[in-house]
Amino acid sequence: MNRRKIQYGSRYEEPTGRAVLTKGYNLPAEYVIHTVGPIVSGTLNNIHRQNLHNCYENVLKCCVENKIRSVAFCCISTGEFHFPGDEAARIAVETVTDFLKSNETEFDRIIFNVFKDTDRILYEKEI
Repeated sequence: MNRRKIQYGSRYEEPTGRAVLTKGYNLPAEYVIHTVGPIVSGTLNNIHRQNLHNCYENVLKCCVENKIRSVAFCCISTGEFHFPGDEAARIAVETVTDFLKSNETEFDRIIFNVFKDTDRILYEKEI
């Protein structure tokens, strides 16, 4: 039998696009859903775009599976991961909109939490 050994700790790298649920502990949230966005080094390509799409979609699926009705997204992969903000905003809004249309799931609130006014403008343009 061929088994893949899973390593945790300092050598473990979470795959891009997955969603992992943890408790919120001392945060003002019951849960935190972690996702690793794509790192863009060089030219943005369709693999980067698909991986970012997977981040948003898998977080939403995690919410549904765990009966979480409110979620806040940061600008995944922008900043230090160098994903262009305009393209990231388009993918984020499009992925969430498509997910809501194709799933009979009710959310109380989905928030796109931005830090900079330039990001706020990009998201408002897409919504």
